[in-house]
Amino acid sequence: MTANIHPAAHVAPEARLAEGVTVGPGAVIGPDVSIGAGTSIGPGAIIEGHTTIGRDNQIYGHAVVGSPPQDKKYEGTPTLLRIGDRNVIREFVTINPGTEQDRGETTIGNGNLLMAYVHVAHDCLIGNDNVLANTAQLAGHVEIGDFVTIGGMSGIHQFVRLGDHAMVGGGSMVTLDVPPYCTAVGNRARLHGLNLIGLQRRGFDADAIQRLKQAYRMIFRDGLRFKEALQQVRDTFAGHADVMKLVTFLESSERGVARPGR
Repeated sequence: MTANIHPAAHVAPEARLAEGVTVGPGAVIGPDVSIGAGTSIGPGAIIEGHTTIGRDNQIYGHAVVGSPPQDKKYEGTPTLLRIGDRNVIREFVTINPGTEQDRGETTIGNGNLLMAYVHVAHDCLIGNDNVLANTAQLAGHVEIGDFVTIGGMSGIHQFVRLGDHAMVGGGSMVTLDVPPYCTAVGNRARLHGLNLIGLQRRGFDADAIQRLKQAYRMIFRDGLRFKEALQQVRDTFAGHADVMKLVTFLESSERGVARPGR
């Protein structure tokens, strides 16, 4: 089975389309694009630049994937965009490749849902199984872990990191790192405890959730100095990978960490 390309689509002869790729009417595929088996490209979508897309993705109409970074420092050096497997990229989503000033690559993993009008700027690193709701906007150099939910109409400042299983409430403006397992809401976003529903849905048992609750209280609520709190959590929960993930994230923050609201 070869690629199924609509007669009204414009596919560069040099583009590499695997078996089972479908391309809708009016779509444009550039010469340096590679698309994996089973991926569908909707009507009017534009896939350009040095872009590699994996298997079984759904890219809906009028998405623009791989267009040049919206960065004044960008001078046209070929940079990369890599998208994994089984992602759903809805209408009017825009995704830019990297820049030579950073990684030179924007990376999106597997199983993500990017709802309509989401923007992913240059040099972002997005993991797996995340949900970015309508009009969520990621500035450059943002890093997102796995199983993260970003509410609609939210903005994520450049260089911010969102840890695994974090949740950002709709309409938030996030300017500092959001730790794993936590919920952040507001302008500028503050922490509002753990993402308990998300953790339960991901199969965290009662003991794991209790550990994370206790660690959260020790770090953010018990009045300890930050470094002292992290060391105390390390000592208390040594050997528990879930809590150590939280501690490691906090220790590695360069931008600073969102704190609980008052």
